[in-house]
Amino acid sequence: MSLGSGGTSGEDALGDAFYPLYRVLFDEESGFAADLERKLTQARMADTVELYLSRSLAYGVLAGGLLWLVGTLLGYGLFATGLIPVDTLIGMRIPNETLLEFAIAARIPFLVLSTGLFFGSIGFGLAFGTLVVIPYSRASARKREINMLLSDSVAFMYALSVGGLNQLEIIEAMAKAEDTYGEVSREFQTIVQETEYFDTDYRTAIRNQSMETPSDDLSQFLTDMLSIVNSGGDMTRFLDDKKEKHMRTAKQQQELTLETLELFGEMYMTLSLFPLLLIILLVIMSMLGNASDFMLYAAVYGLIPLTGVGFLVLVSTVKQDEPGDGYLSAEDGQVATDGGNPLFDRGIVERYTGEYGVFDRIGSREGTYRTMEILRRPHLFFRDYPLYTLALTIPAAIVLVGAAVGAGSAPLSWQGFIDAPVWGTFVWVYLPLYVVCVPLAIFREWNVLSRMAIVDDLSDDLRKLSSANDTGMTLLESIRVVADTSSGKLSKEFGVMYAKVDYGTGLRDALVEFNNQYHIPRLARTVKLISKAQEASSQITAVLTTAARASENQDDIDRERVSRTRMQIVIIVMTYLTLLAVMAILKTQFLDVMSGLTDQAGGDSGADVGGGGMDFGGGIDTGLLSLLFFHAVTMQAILSGMISGYMRDADILSGIKYVVVLATIALVVWMVVG
Repeated sequence: MSLGSGGTSGEDALGDAFYPLYRVLFDEESGFAADLERKLTQARMADTVELYLSRSLAYGVLAGGLLWLVGTLLGYGLFATGLIPVDTLIGMRIPNETLLEFAIAARIPFLVLSTGLFFGSIGFGLAFGTLVVIPYSRASARKREINMLLSDSVAFMYALSVGGLNQLEIIEAMAKAEDTYGEVSREFQTIVQETEYFDTDYRTAIRNQSMETPSDDLSQFLTDMLSIVNSGGDMTRFLDDKKEKHMRTAKQQQELTLETLELFGEMYMTLSLFPLLLIILLVIMSMLGNASDFMLYAAVYGLIPLTGVGFLVLVSTVKQDEPGDGYLSAEDGQVATDGGNPLFDRGIVERYTGEYGVFDRIGSREGTYRTMEILRRPHLFFRDYPLYTLALTIPAAIVLVGAAVGAGSAPLSWQGFIDAPVWGTFVWVYLPLYVVCVPLAIFREWNVLSRMAIVDDLSDDLRKLSSANDTGMTLLESIRVVADTSSGKLSKEFGVMYAKVDYGTGLRDALVEFNNQYHIPRLARTVKLISKAQEASSQITAVLTTAARASENQDDIDRERVSRTRMQIVIIVMTYLTLLAVMAILKTQFLDVMSGLTDQAGGDSGADVGGGGMDFGGGIDTGLLSLLFFHAVTMQAILSGMISGYMRDADILSGIKYVVVLATIALVVWMVVG
């Protein structure tokens, strides 16, 4: 069991052993312990604050003791053996001979002890600090997801209220909707469990949860909801007002996020150009004989990746990905099988295999049938599951590189890379990049386009469903009318859904199967809202109108996000192209010219400026610099592509297409100039 969800018996014993140390360091009125206790509750971690802090102290002391031993041994090896001279420590004259003798005798033990204490302090701080940060991190992640889902959650509760459910039924329905509303649903689960298992009235449970939830927005909502419950007010009107409020809040939060990303885009221009300026400075210094090649290697292979990865991490703290996987659960609590992975999911027959031999035979034949379907149309399988292309492309890339090595075409030494910078980098970097990333990018984009096409007409079709239902038609009849009178992918799915129900499938099951085929979180929330409301009544015009309103709000947010992030991607791409152009100009118009002048001067004086590596005293190895520049722009292309994709869709895989395009531009340019 992990440390974050309650310790094992051994960990509990360790925490008990260090409980006296906890009592010494933290008193009963400790503000730090009280704050940590609140975060443990908000993170839904089962440990008490006393046990958690005691265990954290135990791991901190153990890690500190281990590193103290390592530091002491290291200090002894460095200072006691004379590896590092310690003749002068502070540079001060000591007039007293006794004090001088004591200082001379104590300097080595002092250094050894100080080294051990330094390493021990680092070990304790890392172990203890990491464990203490975990509840804060989990509580923050839960807060972020709750705030993102709260708007749709309130719309769901409003739909249930319109459908005739009372307050308790609404709370219970929210508690059961974990597959769609995630952490918001878990907050309501706590309310339900407190009323069922601890004999607490639901008003007190709501009040308690409003004080324990990590989200201030949900806390305010529960507090306002409690006032409506206590006063006997109109819950439907209250939820309608809150729905509109949180829709506006979602738009405002999206606006704030996009403004922050615009700031990050401006920061990226400066950060990405810094390694370029440093490389230019180091090249000039090397020509003057005042730089080492280590600094140049560090700038290319250290600073550029660190800058890109650091910026990607920075963006991930602001960019909000879509919570949930988009799948809905079947009536019995199991995930519906339609839309499952055909490699491992054989459909509904899996629920009955092992009971009777006939189901085992059906399951075996179903597996054979699905395997043959994959082999017959592999492109559709890879469209639905793009990551499975890696099972073919990674071995293919290894084989191709291995064949190049076996044929002697691939350089195996650093000097070989210097002699042929473009070809060597192509074999070891670009060939695997193309083999792995091109199919993955193609099938991933195909997957996204085919799935997201279903929500293109979602808002309009929901409005049509609402209008048809308002005339007195049942929901099923409304679905048939929209399927017959509309065009687009969603209307075709409505036709399939109607046919399934006509042949005996329940409407809710048909809705769940339709959703799980596309598994889009936004679609899942809409289907969940409709399927739950239609269980109470077929006349759900207000619910369909609410779903359409929520969908239109999401459309507005998505359009704004696409428009604003497109500008950020343009900034990133133009910054990269600027860097590439400067590198190419530096290579052709500066280094080659200066190298020619140096060679000419060396030839006139009879000096030999050749040799391997960089001759900082009189010449420049343009082959080495061309290799380093090429590697710099290649790494910058990969990082810029990943950052562009993540800013666009909050998904690293979305950046693969940008990586392929930017890396290809770098390869073509360096084939000309390198």
